[in-house]
Amino acid sequence: MSEQSIEQRLGDRLREADHTVATAESCTGGLVGAALTAVPGASDYFEGGIVAYAYDAKRHLLGVSRESLDERGAVSGRVAREMARGVRDKTDATWGLSTTGVAGPTGGTEETPVGTVYVGVAYAGEWGTETSYATATRHRFDGDRAAVRESTVEQTLADLSAELDGAGGRSVE
Repeated sequence: MSEQSIEQRLGDRLREADHTVATAESCTGGLVGAALTAVPGASDYFEGGIVAYAYDAKRHLLGVSRESLDERGAVSGRVAREMARGVRDKTDATWGLSTTGVAGPTGGTEETPVGTVYVGVAYAGEWGTETSYATATRHRFDGDRAAVRESTVEQTLADLSAELDGAGGRSVE
């Protein structure tokens, strides 16, 4: 018997928990959504995705604040959290995932070199439980543009899996 892919395992877990997911992507340009929807039956749990590459798209489509973009830049933990919250809330999904980073080969700085990526995960708890939250993690990937984007997809799926496991002491079921 062949081993299931992470996308298949995530799909099964989301379906079993009656959870849904949506994506807000910048540097990955829709690749996370493509990975999730490559699984037959993804319509059971995938709400949709927004590719918001430019600052204005992040503000208008996801509700990312002008202040966050101005103070931190698009490649920051704060923006990743706001993107994840925005797509979660706009689509009414249980989970919002976001990616923002510098895939290269240009665009990096000393503070944010090429390969720097933030992955955001936002959870919508039941009303009145005060269990909703959003996190963002910083990662640094090596390789060319394609390798950075692929590593970002893999990390995003791994981060969702960890959150489904209740990482950080949070109960998500």
